[in-house]
Amino acid sequence: MDTSSQAFSRLTSHLWLVLVALFLSGCSSLSAIPSEPVQTPESWLRIQPFIAMQLGGAEFILVQPSSTFFVYLLGAVAIGAGIYFLRIREGQRSRLWWGIALILWGLGALFAGTSYQAFSYEIKCRGREICAWTSGWEVIYLLFSVASVDAMMMAEAYIFSPGKWRKGLIGYALANIALYTVTLIAGVISLNKFLISFELLLLVTAPSIVAFLILSGWRYFKSRNPMDLGLLVTWIWLGLTIGAYFAYLQLGISEKLWESGLWFSENDVLHIGLISWMLYIAISLAKRVHDAPAHA
Repeated sequence: MDTSSQAFSRLTSHLWLVLVALFLSGCSSLSAIPSEPVQTPESWLRIQPFIAMQLGGAEFILVQPSSTFFVYLLGAVAIGAGIYFLRIREGQRSRLWWGIALILWGLGALFAGTSYQAFSYEIKCRGREICAWTSGWEVIYLLFSVASVDAMMMAEAYIFSPGKWRKGLIGYALANIALYTVTLIAGVISLNKFLISFELLLLVTAPSIVAFLILSGWRYFKSRNPMDLGLLVTWIWLGLTIGAYFAYLQLGISEKLWESGLWFSENDVLHIGLISWMLYIAISLAKRVHDAPAHA
């Protein structure tokens, strides 16, 4: 790795050590934030499908079985795609950072699926009068997700030849992950819901995704490079997937289907879209990605 890559790795590893320490010592206090709207363990199970299961003589409740399948599949596909990038990197730092980004995305999906879907009852509700709003699992998901997008920014930086663009994008990635980690730590300590919310995650990552779309489009229309076309399709695909998620959410389709006994939530729309997105990245984009030559 070069100096910038080593700096990014050191910074993120140090910040994550701090977050892990906070998670072990203070994230349990997150359970003090009540669910919104307020849910009891009984009402939590009434609003979504679940299966009561036995493991080693102990009973546990698996929530949203179909959604759990999709989100865990997303995690596995993303990690697999990331490993594939690392295997074919051939000295390309852009592929290295794409691999890191996808592995972080996959790990984040596994943490999210555990707390939002599969074991949400066990983590947030069991033994409580009122279910919790969030958990340490979700805090780690938030951090991994932002770190994943910042790693994509590092990959984007190496697509540019050495110069102000590369330095600027690397600097942005370093500053963004540092600032977000500090913000997340502050949210855990103060129990500030906005600082540890999905909404803030979107606000933090949206500028990067918009920048990816603009930069890829600008480069493609300038040079008609197959790599830039693949990147442009990648970001358009992601935008359409996120748009479909919000459209499905705003239309309230999940609730209407659940009233008929069918569970297919906005998260399923998002995760299925992201699975196809990951497959596209691995199949059509991975071998196109390469660093810019030093003389470009």
